[in-house]
Amino acid sequence: MVFRAGRIGRPGLLGTVARTAVIAGTAQATSNAMNRRSQQKAAEQQAYAEQQAAQQQAAYAQQAQAQAAYAQQAQAPQAAPAGDDLIAKLQQLAQLHESGALSDEEFAAAKAKLLG
Repeated sequence: MVFRAGRIGRPGLLGTVARTAVIAGTAQATSNAMNRRSQQKAAEQQAYAEQQAAQQQAAYAQQAQAQAAYAQQAQAPQAAPAGDDLIAKLQQLAQLHESGALSDEEFAAAKAKLLG
C-alpha cells in the first residue's frame, strides 16, 4: 500500500487550474448578467422617456388645436338663421305683433335683430 503524505487537503496543479477556471467563468457570467441588466434598465428608461415625450407632444398638439378652434370661432361672425328657419321666426314675430304681444317698436327691433 502506497500512502502519499503531504498532499492531503491541498489540490495539485490541475486542481488549482480547474478552480481558477471555475472562478473566472463564474465572474464572467456574473459580469455578463450585470451588463444585460444595465442595458435592459437603460432601454426601459429610454422607452419611458419616449412615451412621456409623445404624451407631452400630443397634449401640446391638442392644446394648439383647441386654441386654433377657439380663435376661428371668435373670428367667425354669427350667421343669420337659415332660410326656412328665418321665415318661420319672422312669421312667429308677425303673429305676436298681430296679437298685441309685441309693440311696433319691439317688433321692429326683433325683426332687425333676426335679419342681422
